[in-house]
Amino acid sequence: MVLAFQMAMENDLVVAEMVEATEFPELSNQYNVSGVPHTAINFGAGEMVGAGPAVHLLGEIRSALKEQE
Repeated sequence: MVLAFQMAMENDLVVAEMVEATEFPELSNQYNVSGVPHTAINFGAGEMVGAGPAVHLLGEIRSALKEQE
């Protein structure tokens, strides 16, 4: 999740929000959260589960954007 917030700080087009999965089970179920961190991209168009390198998150974002075209 830290990567998403870093990206949001660098670019006004990126918005990052954090939700406590145990306090909002409806959202957890909606995005199939099974582990943390769990980064949902564009309302579920892409995702990254667990911590990983920035290049992996960028790849997921690119894939999610291509699917929305």
